[in-house]
Amino acid sequence: MEKDCKFVWIQHLEIAIGMSLTLTQTHFDNFVWLAYTAPQKEDLEALSKQYNLDHFTVMTCLESDHLPKMEQHGDYNFMILRVYSAKQHQNVTTVQALSDKIAFFYNDNLLVTIHRVDFPFINEVRNKCTLNSSDLKVEELMTSLFLQIFKTYKAPAEWQSQQMNKIEDIIFLEDLHKISLENLYYQKTETRISKKLLILSQDVIHQFHTTKRGKPELRYVHDLLSKLILEYDEALEDAHNLMHTYMSVSAQKNNDTMKLLTIVSMFFLPLTFIVGLYGMNFEFMPELHWEYGYPLSLLFMVAICGFIYYIFKRRKVI
Repeated sequence: MEKDCKFVWIQHLEIAIGMSLTLTQTHFDNFVWLAYTAPQKEDLEALSKQYNLDHFTVMTCLESDHLPKMEQHGDYNFMILRVYSAKQHQNVTTVQALSDKIAFFYNDNLLVTIHRVDFPFINEVRNKCTLNSSDLKVEELMTSLFLQIFKTYKAPAEWQSQQMNKIEDIIFLEDLHKISLENLYYQKTETRISKKLLILSQDVIHQFHTTKRGKPELRYVHDLLSKLILEYDEALEDAHNLMHTYMSVSAQKNNDTMKLLTIVSMFFLPLTFIVGLYGMNFEFMPELHWEYGYPLSLLFMVAICGFIYYIFKRRKVI
């Protein structure tokens, strides 16, 4: 006879920073799911003693910088995955700022999830599983969680791709000065971190095994990971190419400016020499008191400019 799922909500006192522990305990036919949100040290110590979990491993759940991994400790398996939690226009350069961690302790009879943030998809998966709880296994529920975790990377991947296209249009079709090299750097960094997290997560998921009934959804998770890694890889390659293109186009514009200044200086350099030579005002200068000295000097200057222009034009400098 199918059992009804029961929910037990336990609320602890708020601590100084305003965060509080929420423990959601869900009973299924074959196992119990304990979902800890924002636990403190004493909460995890009690958890470790009650279920005979490795104390050091449980305490690491309080740290925020762990990368995806999977380990086996006695009768329990331990897994860490990361959820993409950064805002689209938020510039981040670290794993902690880009994502939040979810830790899993599980065996056939118990699933413990520990996370600092109350993710909406946790309740969605719980509600979905309570409607289909007949003979549900731990691995099947975890696969549903995996799918929701990696879906958090989809929207950022699409946004990054759109941003790269916009930057490319600006570089080639609009004003280069509209581009912020700092923003491009941040986008490249976020894309690189996301790709690394997904690759590490893919290695973890390859070590995970589920029931025959859960294999189709697990295959979908594998396919989603492969697709996301490809999208982030393309976005990262685009970011590298755009950064090099930006630097090349910027350097080309600087070269064009220097070329223009050089050409102008080449016209004025001999004229400046002539003006400086006859501006010394020595008393015994041959052309100083000559009636046609001034117009001839101007004509000579024009001839020099014409000669320089001819040379540049012949050599296709201008």
